[in-house]
Amino acid sequence: MDQSTLALGVEAIGCAAFDAGIKGAFGYPGTPSTEGFEYVEAMIHAAPEGRVAHWAANEKVAYDMAMGVSYAGHRTFVTMKHVGLNVAMDAYANSALTGVRGGLVLLVADDPGMHSSQNEQDSRKLAEFAWLPCLEPSTVQECYDFTWKAFELSEALQVPVMIRLVTRLAHCRAALLRRPILAPTGLGVAPKNTIQDWVLIPSNARRRYLDLLAKQPRLVENLSSMNQLVPGTSRQGVAVAGMGRAYFNQLLLEYPALTALPRLEVAAYPVDPQLEQAFLAQVDDVFVFEEDYPVLEERLGLRGSAKVHGRLDGAVPRTGELTPRQLKNALSLIVSESREAIALDLPVRAPRFCDGCGHVDAYEAMQEALKNVGAPETRVFGDIGCYTLAAQEPMGAIHAVVEMGASISMAVGAAMAGQTPSVAVIGDSTFGHSGLPALLTAADSGVNVTVMILDNRVVGMTGQQVSQALDQVERMVLGMGIPQSQVQTLTPLPKQHDANVKAVESALRHPGPSVLIFRRECIQSMRRGVLKEHDRELKACAEQACCSEPASATSEARP
Repeated sequence: MDQSTLALGVEAIGCAAFDAGIKGAFGYPGTPSTEGFEYVEAMIHAAPEGRVAHWAANEKVAYDMAMGVSYAGHRTFVTMKHVGLNVAMDAYANSALTGVRGGLVLLVADDPGMHSSQNEQDSRKLAEFAWLPCLEPSTVQECYDFTWKAFELSEALQVPVMIRLVTRLAHCRAALLRRPILAPTGLGVAPKNTIQDWVLIPSNARRRYLDLLAKQPRLVENLSSMNQLVPGTSRQGVAVAGMGRAYFNQLLLEYPALTALPRLEVAAYPVDPQLEQAFLAQVDDVFVFEEDYPVLEERLGLRGSAKVHGRLDGAVPRTGELTPRQLKNALSLIVSESREAIALDLPVRAPRFCDGCGHVDAYEAMQEALKNVGAPETRVFGDIGCYTLAAQEPMGAIHAVVEMGASISMAVGAAMAGQTPSVAVIGDSTFGHSGLPALLTAADSGVNVTVMILDNRVVGMTGQQVSQALDQVERMVLGMGIPQSQVQTLTPLPKQHDANVKAVESALRHPGPSVLIFRRECIQSMRRGVLKEHDRELKACAEQACCSEPASATSEARP
């Protein structure tokens, strides 16, 4: 029997994945995708039945794990934000060639307006790039229903299917009707005659690429029911997708006369060209409302003589989130001040470090040490995490932040170019995500670079998930080839300030690579007790090791 559940849009997708019978869920946290994994993770922990949920070290690892589950014949679910798909792109694009066995659904949450991201990229473009289907819901219920559809499509077409959300829908809450839950039964391993499909040596890859292109007509046919042309009497029309579709449907309630406009409603890509041409034949002018890139706008502009208006000609702002007000302005609708929010001229409150955050103590030690060695103006390379807040005044402690794991690579490059000292700041989770190869390069190059790893033991910025590098950073650093004499673990506390400053000074003066690990648990995760159980087990393990003989036999055991 169907049941009702209150959920965010991104949670509705996780809920549907569980209900659709997945065997495994994988991901790497990143706003606004995080809650999708956390929701299905909680459901799996409550009723495992052989299911697994695992935060991976990065998005590529998560996608690779999902491919393994699919290849074994089970449905699987993988989550990430739009910039995370860049990290997984190699696996994602190649999985289009290998195909899938059990349904593989990828949730990608885009962030128009860059609320918590470095760019506004539109994942629909990456679906098109990989020749893979993309579903774009516009309501919380559609988030749930489209996920079921995605698994069915994935298994019918034997390809991964992307579900693309944007921040506004990801974090919109509404009731949804759930279907009966399926058990994670699976399809069994792939037949022997398909084994070479998963071996992308050039001869197989060429064949699989032709197979993928040959699937495109079937793909369009299977998606055709999700897109529709609604006729109208006006020669002015609208093409709507995602939140553009949601906002236009809201406007129909306020302005019933808009029903006269023919409209193309798009919920799945690729769109049938015949449907687009049939729509364009009914209009002379068309307004396109979509988020974020002008994907539909460009397609329609190439297919007919109708004038197409949207982000490219300024009818809709080129950047930022789409809003209902923008639709009203584009369609020249009368805006009643009584129905519109009144803009208030309020001062902007910039985000800041939490009170008691250990990152502040680490940065203060770094800045004082740079001053003491005569390099207070040194440009410091930062990374992605809550410690990025140090880029803002009055601290102004880091001066370049580009993408996950870039800090060490940039610092090594700057050191090779002669910058001395060269400093990189990276968090423990980001270090495990994509900092390891860069540190291997630093160790191999032998240049004077100081790497500060701010280890708060969790993925702090996205909700205090446990870090994959938990209590293992020293071993990871030594494994990359940094000499033990140049690895120091420090405690970022005010009472340790003087000792920390001296340690940073020593590292800055060393002619080769050095690593400083500033370890103190995130103040928020400490309050929530996120690592309480882990630390209890760690303490018990240590006590057992102390009582065991010989001590050396247990000293290297990982708790």
